[in-house]
Amino acid sequence: MFTWNELIKQKIINESKISNEAIIKDLINKHDTSQMLEGEKYYKNENKILKRRMYFYQDGAKTEDFTKENHRLPHNWHKMLVDQKVAYLVGKPVIFQCEENQKEYENRLNLILGEEWDDTLTELAKNSSNKGTEWLHVYINEEGKFKFIIIPAEEVIPIYDTSLQENLEAALRYYLVEVNGKERIRAEWWTRHNVTFYIETESGDFILDDIELNNPDSHFYYNEVGYGWGKVPFIEFPNNEERLSDLTFYKELIDEYDLSISDLANNLAEVQEIITILKGYEGTDLAEFKENLRYYKAIKVSAETGSGVDKLELNIPIEAKKEMVDRLEENIFIFGQGVNMKTDRFGNSPSGVSLKFLYSLLDLKASIMERKFRKSLKRILWFTTEYINIVENRNYDNTIVQVTFRKTMITNNKEDVEIASQSKGVISDETIVANHPWVEDVSIELERLKKESAETVKNLDDIDRFIRKGVN
Repeated sequence: MFTWNELIKQKIINESKISNEAIIKDLINKHDTSQMLEGEKYYKNENKILKRRMYFYQDGAKTEDFTKENHRLPHNWHKMLVDQKVAYLVGKPVIFQCEENQKEYENRLNLILGEEWDDTLTELAKNSSNKGTEWLHVYINEEGKFKFIIIPAEEVIPIYDTSLQENLEAALRYYLVEVNGKERIRAEWWTRHNVTFYIETESGDFILDDIELNNPDSHFYYNEVGYGWGKVPFIEFPNNEERLSDLTFYKELIDEYDLSISDLANNLAEVQEIITILKGYEGTDLAEFKENLRYYKAIKVSAETGSGVDKLELNIPIEAKKEMVDRLEENIFIFGQGVNMKTDRFGNSPSGVSLKFLYSLLDLKASIMERKFRKSLKRILWFTTEYINIVENRNYDNTIVQVTFRKTMITNNKEDVEIASQSKGVISDETIVANHPWVEDVSIELERLKKESAETVKNLDDIDRFIRKGVN
């Protein structure tokens, strides 16, 4: 991955003879998306086992055997582990909160982002887990409304200011389009202030795309005036510091599990518990031997051994296979950092402590994503706030927004309610409400409490006036 300084340095060394078009071509050629595509394939249950072929040698040549049993049984462990993490971390909407005197700003943020944001964040978490990272593009539509859209990570090449990957200086997005009946790559070079469009030629080089009226163009238009955000309008949502797919840590375990189960299915289909041995009949060749075994459940042996009929009983090592796949399953959960819901170690009514232990590995993995996503959420809050300030002539500060993830796990509700009750007066009511197991929407619940409190005060005032009136 190039950094901005490296690109500038490369152009200076070559006395600016390297054009943006050449840099774009070089970046695209070096962009490795194999990990991203593999993670998505395994999420769709398109595991390696599906490509397995059986072969035999015929006249010295390797030939595919279409008659041999070839069960290919993929097991979707990856999807289950990813879905566990996504549901645990962002299954409940992430909350954006401000202080009481900034509630108007908070309401505007939540209104602009809307319910669509909750679904988008879930997709970002899923895609990032599969690919190692995912991208969000923010823009203003033709109606002047703030919008955002997920851009597949395999289409985006980021250019950061340094190797620390903190400040995004530029982003190259590329994708296939059809030009005169042929597929060509279209590239978009986004900087802090504008975007330039390029199109691939027949020779594989890039030129400015003349289909655009303005090239380069502004980031967005408002009241027919072009604006630049001052920042590249792309936000990365990395899965971890190394930007690795979750699949990286247990792919071989899944492949071995698929292979073991598939081979066991082949053995059960091909081998009978009892094989009849006919003595005194000599087979002609290996092909006849295989066909006799498969269709007649019998084999012929040389007459030199004498005539007769024997039985050969074969036992498939089921227990050894079972022990192996059980160990593989356990390792998939351990190294995949998931929750094995088959466990019975905690009894029928586990305590909160035992449940937290059960979720400890999942919490560790989700917390890494949470730390990365928290930075990304701060960036989208910056763009949203900038939009509000421009459109409504405000001066809001996005740094005052508190971002709260509400992790979802099986809990002992009785213990949680007791803890919430005992926390009254120790921490704020808002924090208690946010962590109460029965609360779905914190803001709505707080409004209900305020309304109930107001009604209680009103009733007490009515009673007080009634008593005073009676005394008088």
